[in-house]
Amino acid sequence: MLRRPRRNRRSAAIRGLAQETHLSPGHLVQPLFLVDGKGVREEISSLPGSFRLSTDEALKEVESCMELGVKSFIAFPKVADELKDKRATHSYSNDNFYLHAARDIKARFPEACLISDVAMDPYSSDGHDGFVYGGQIVNDETLHILQKMALAQAEAGFDILGPSDMMDGRVEAIRIALDEAGYNNTGIMSYTAKYASAFYGPFRDALDSAPKAGAEDIPKDKKTYQMNPANRREALIEGELDTMEGADFLMVKPALNYLDVIFLMKQSFELPIAAYHVSGECAMLLAACRNGWLDYQQAMPETLLSIRRAGADVIITYFAKDFAKMARGRRE
Repeated sequence: MLRRPRRNRRSAAIRGLAQETHLSPGHLVQPLFLVDGKGVREEISSLPGSFRLSTDEALKEVESCMELGVKSFIAFPKVADELKDKRATHSYSNDNFYLHAARDIKARFPEACLISDVAMDPYSSDGHDGFVYGGQIVNDETLHILQKMALAQAEAGFDILGPSDMMDGRVEAIRIALDEAGYNNTGIMSYTAKYASAFYGPFRDALDSAPKAGAEDIPKDKKTYQMNPANRREALIEGELDTMEGADFLMVKPALNYLDVIFLMKQSFELPIAAYHVSGECAMLLAACRNGWLDYQQAMPETLLSIRRAGADVIITYFAKDFAKMARGRRE
């Protein structure tokens, strides 16, 4: 045999020379679930190892991650029900703890990259990403609300805004609002191909952001604006629109069940591709490991590597800090 592929697998050193895909903490983004108050660190029962954090605890978490080489964070707010309304007005209020937390994080760690969440659902009494009227999600009315939210987040110091709402035209609307207000250096990481997935459960538990069931005029799910899991070519339409509208990153969410979409987006667009390794995907792996069916030290890095191999330049994952700990251990 003239060709023996096993020769390049013979030792760890040779395997390192032939390795095609590399993953480091610099590729990862650590999510933060933020709550109002002080000294709050509440574990999320459906996502073990992840916590709702008050600002003081979030600062400790950011510092710990930064020391390990994870320097990018995406923050989500858990808002008290009494502050929610149909137009999500608290999202751009001067009293919004989420905006104050962003200022504190950037003041303490100016070198960190802080990514926001631009959508109505954490602040909406209806639990939807868009404005609900007459039993419908009203697209264009929502854009005005998202613009106000985006401007408040840019003023608070977020480096990159993350429109997760899936309204048509929202990237352009936000980009125009930012540029007109002088925030032309604030980036946009668009949730380009966000699917109506069954794997968001623990996230919605963490923020209490699921659609409010029961009322006749409130849609029961998000299928009229999030993408159909059966569709792949449709992601190219969304990607082309977001690129033309001024996005700086294109995101696929979820990641593991949509590796083919990540690959397609990477092959089709020049912009960096982000992938959100969502809560349900992480929770399944954690459950299998806690039952002894999988080895966390092996399965978790392999999972993240598969997302990177599919084409993701950026991976948002609840395992970012743990991976960085493992990477440091290997280096040391």
